[in-house]
Amino acid sequence: MKNHVNDRGRGTVTTPANRFEATHVEDDAGAWEEIARTDPDYEKARPATIPVSDDTRSILTQNRSPDIGFETSLNPYRGCEHGCSYCYARPYHEYLGYNAGIDFETRIVAKERAPELLEWELARKSWTPRPLACSGVTDCYQPMERELRITRGCLEVLREFRHPVGIVTKNALVLRDLEILAGLASHRCAKVVLSITSLDPELAGKLEPRASRPQARLEALRTLAEAGIPCGVSVAPVIPGLNDHEIPAILTAAAEHGAETASYTVLRLPHAVKDIFADWLDRHAPGEKDKILGRLRTLRGGRLGSGAFGERLTGSGPDAERLRQWFAIAARRSGLNRRSTTLSTAAFRRRLPGQPELF
Repeated sequence: MKNHVNDRGRGTVTTPANRFEATHVEDDAGAWEEIARTDPDYEKARPATIPVSDDTRSILTQNRSPDIGFETSLNPYRGCEHGCSYCYARPYHEYLGYNAGIDFETRIVAKERAPELLEWELARKSWTPRPLACSGVTDCYQPMERELRITRGCLEVLREFRHPVGIVTKNALVLRDLEILAGLASHRCAKVVLSITSLDPELAGKLEPRASRPQARLEALRTLAEAGIPCGVSVAPVIPGLNDHEIPAILTAAAEHGAETASYTVLRLPHAVKDIFADWLDRHAPGEKDKILGRLRTLRGGRLGSGAFGERLTGSGPDAERLRQWFAIAARRSGLNRRSTTLSTAAFRRRLPGQPELF
């Protein structure tokens, strides 16, 4: 008998309650089981991705969190097809009336006016150029970008203004825009970080079902570096008891493929993400669930999540300090973090929307 739930290519198919909504529609698993018993060939349809247009009037978001190293972010999408069950951004979808589970992976809000809005923002006399963080919330190179090309449109605007941008992604699709990024990098206006959680393609496929596999990300690092684009690696998130033992190997591989910097974050499980990730463990690592969640609590002051500035990204306590020191040693042995390219605003040129290039 086929499984009545088709979760291939998805991090979760659950529909957790939206904490801002008074009502919640619960999927009746018993009803699906009954259908499956009466029709052995029945299989519930795979959840489809549905793009949702966003008519937002602004595209840049100001950051006031003291533990994040950027002031302003650019996010062409809300929601993410990559389907990482652990994604801390899932609860943001609840502000839109969706759930943090399957809706986050399938109801993708696309800001199709992003390039136009960005152009007007940078052209304002009041705009002070500063490095923009692209993918501060969800991945700007998720699969939908291949068709919609919103991120590419934004990069074309940034190229015209020679405005600095830093990109974080799990997708080798970033190489499609290699020429634009190389042009920006020639003015010290571009840096790319590839997020690599595991070198094991099987584990990566379960953790991040629609993201590029690890080897493709490593090859992307090599191509970026060879094109003169400063790049780095982020081990994000570190999941104690699941992928933390891979840290030295990931950093060594990234350095061998051209990365110059390395960073990490510890798994964060805010709001509904706790249950979504626990469900993932039940399906993919049931024998390790208690160990993994127990070790996470030692990094989170006995809790599964913490939103406190200064500890939400790296944890707190003796175990968190040992992890910090271990990561620093592994990075140093791999030759990482010896230098770091600083993005520059020196080449910035203000242009009116639609203004042709004179020289």
